[in-house]
Amino acid sequence: MIAIDVLYLVDRLEALLNKGWRVPMSAKTMIDEDEFLDIVDQMRIAFPEEIKQAKKIVQERERIVAQAQEEAKHIIETAKEDAARLTNDHAIVKTAQAQAAQIERQAQAEAAARERGADQYATQLLKDLHARLEQFAQQIAQMQTQVYNGLNVLQEPPPADAPPPRENS
Repeated sequence: MIAIDVLYLVDRLEALLNKGWRVPMSAKTMIDEDEFLDIVDQMRIAFPEEIKQAKKIVQERERIVAQAQEEAKHIIETAKEDAARLTNDHAIVKTAQAQAAQIERQAQAEAAARERGADQYATQLLKDLHARLEQFAQQIAQMQTQVYNGLNVLQEPPPADAPPPRENS
């Protein structure tokens, strides 16, 4: 299945509205209902794709955090191994323990920094997606109102003193 860009569909809705027919003596516009509904159906398909992308971002964040934790464990294990090799002399042991603790703190700080960065990245992307979805919802609501108003205008009976509609030949 080809991914459909939601912004493209919104542009199509706008183009559909722009090529609609103006209802005389009103601010109403008539549009092709079938084409409008076709675009709305395509949007219903595209929105889940946007949500899938957001889930992928969250999964990527979790993978990055897990990788950072794994790297921190590896660094800690390496530091412990280095410390174990340096147990010959008491001064060397103390130095190794201090270095191991320093490396462990540094690894934990790096892991925490990566996790914060991944959280910020995922949060920003989800906020952006949320804003886009709200914008699309507002645009669709406006277009639905215009379609509803256009249908109402078309369904209103003509005034009794109005001349019969002319047929174009």
